[in-house]
Amino acid sequence: MARSLAGFLVLLIFVSICEGASIFQPISDSHRSAALELFTPDHGSFESLEETYEALRIFEVLGIEKKPDLISTACRTISEIVGSSSSTSKDLFYALKVNSIAKCKISEKASQGIITRLNAAINGASSLLDFYYSVGGLVLIKDQSSKADVHLADAEGVFRSVKAFSQSDGRWRYSSNNPESSAFAAGIALETLAGIVSLASSELDHSLISTLKSDISKLFDSIEKYEDGALYFDDKLVDGREDQGPLSTTSSVVRGITAFASVTAGSLNLPGDKILRLAKFFLGIGVPGDANNFFYQIDSLACLESNRVSIPLILSLPSTVLSLTRKDALQVRVNTVLGSNAPPLTVKLVGAFASGSKDASLVESQELKFDAGTGVHILNNLPKSIDVGSCTFVFEIMLHEPEHEKAYVTGSQTQVPIFVTGLVKIENAEITVLDSDLGSIETQKKLDLAGQNAVSLAANHLQKLRLSFQLTTPRGRAFKPHQALLKLRHESKVEHIFVVGNSGKQFEIVLNFLGLVEKFFYLSGRYDIELTVGDAVLENSLLRVIARIELDLPEPPEKAPRPPPQPVDPYSRYGPKAEITHIFRAPEKHPPKELSLAFLGLTILPLLGFLIGLLRLGVNLKNFPAKAVPATFAILFHVGIGAVLLLYVLFWLRLDLFQTLKLLGFLGVFLVVVGHRILSHLAATSAKLKSA
Repeated sequence: MARSLAGFLVLLIFVSICEGASIFQPISDSHRSAALELFTPDHGSFESLEETYEALRIFEVLGIEKKPDLISTACRTISEIVGSSSSTSKDLFYALKVNSIAKCKISEKASQGIITRLNAAINGASSLLDFYYSVGGLVLIKDQSSKADVHLADAEGVFRSVKAFSQSDGRWRYSSNNPESSAFAAGIALETLAGIVSLASSELDHSLISTLKSDISKLFDSIEKYEDGALYFDDKLVDGREDQGPLSTTSSVVRGITAFASVTAGSLNLPGDKILRLAKFFLGIGVPGDANNFFYQIDSLACLESNRVSIPLILSLPSTVLSLTRKDALQVRVNTVLGSNAPPLTVKLVGAFASGSKDASLVESQELKFDAGTGVHILNNLPKSIDVGSCTFVFEIMLHEPEHEKAYVTGSQTQVPIFVTGLVKIENAEITVLDSDLGSIETQKKLDLAGQNAVSLAANHLQKLRLSFQLTTPRGRAFKPHQALLKLRHESKVEHIFVVGNSGKQFEIVLNFLGLVEKFFYLSGRYDIELTVGDAVLENSLLRVIARIELDLPEPPEKAPRPPPQPVDPYSRYGPKAEITHIFRAPEKHPPKELSLAFLGLTILPLLGFLIGLLRLGVNLKNFPAKAVPATFAILFHVGIGAVLLLYVLFWLRLDLFQTLKLLGFLGVFLVVVGHRILSHLAATSAKLKSA
């Protein structure tokens, strides 16, 4: 129990340290495993084409080959929607979305029909979503049909109609009748306007594009930030009905700005650092357990992976725990958000700082060696200045090619919390019983804290107990653990815990028993002395009984405090119970064996007499019925009689009275029925013979 508690305390401290900084990891196999669980249809297909598209998109982005077969079912649904005149713009939009991945065959006639219907929907659109589905559908059909002539005749007019929903703060409304604006709607609007630009038959007015770029900058002025530096967008109220949440809202904005950046010339004037911190927001989520959130995360990261603004590069460590005992090497990876290889670059360790310290860096700037085989940047030997404890390493990424500096964003510097573990030496450990008045040593014993032996001591209330030891790191420096506790446990299970203080390497505690008699509840007897030394970075944490002391305390006065009742282990009632010894009645005396056998013979005599009587009476089968039905009942009647006799034998051998009576009841009813039939037949036959 004590070991479990100490382990829990160490784990709690470790977690509290880790919460102070975030470590971002690119997409990994954990996401691929989760995708197969979240996007597996219940009955071979999803409820809607929107869900089907999300599944196909996830499988495509993550490169999952062993996936459910969704194509055949999706193609049938797409064919139905494309061929139906009642399909809405939203239905056609998601049908074409799915088809962009499924590659189902859509005839040229059907494609022309879709184009006509979507153009008509644009002319009658009155809300942002109407434009979004109609324009998006035209962009998709343009990409999927090489022969179709898809363009907007009045692209600039449609652009202005959508732009009318924008607000001065960069957010957008869903319709002119709805005063509520949101960043989520801004993402939809940017994606829609990107589609309009790509469908325009001629170049749009530059002032419209410039105004829209200015709106994007205003939208980023309202961006929010977490403590770890990750940036996100949030909407408290969307369309007056629901809270979209940071993930879906940020995902919408990312899709919008990357789509708009891909169709416009020039830069959006967005700082690359903001794009990197948006990517860290999505990566900081981990592996979502909800299908919608999972799609928002992966789809957004895929947009950032291939955008024209800035492609973020993520620095990560396979392990943030390094052991001085094992001489672990520092390993660093640099990948894109989806885990792809980064362009040629150099990683430098530019600083290392002890946690909670504002002192100068523990290391000088040094370059990590790149292993092309594993794609890992390595520092084989940690500097001598790095010792056991938690610290923060500062890394810097430098791209080799100038053109890569325009396409990729790495951030200025990346700080990563590192835990350096090792074996700490416990030296000069001794426990001493001192005279309270003079301070002279009564008993002094050396402690082997690496062993399992506990020393024995004796003391009274006029003496003191002193424990001292030293902790030294592998680099020879003083080490202060998170836990250094001394516990005295009485044989009655009453415990007392004391904190062991330190000065540099030296740890020492002195217990004055005269001042502790009341705290000890005047309990004399044997005490186990247990020492706990624990830390998250300590590879040889200590938790064991180091000594046992016989303590002689004075008798308690009348009003002395009593020891508290000890808690009862709730699981003790499920343990083994005391053995129950049954006392049976002594068996009664039985008669001699010969007498019992003689009595058995007497009980069999009536049966022998019955058989002899049958022979003397001349029993025969002359009156046995010849016809089939009466003969059957006669046979059943005799079988029933035999069954009753067999039942008597079974009652004698193994059955009890209740079982016998139950079976006898069934046999009795059976015999009454068949006996009545055969006796009726015999009576009728006898009557015929007499009349004849």
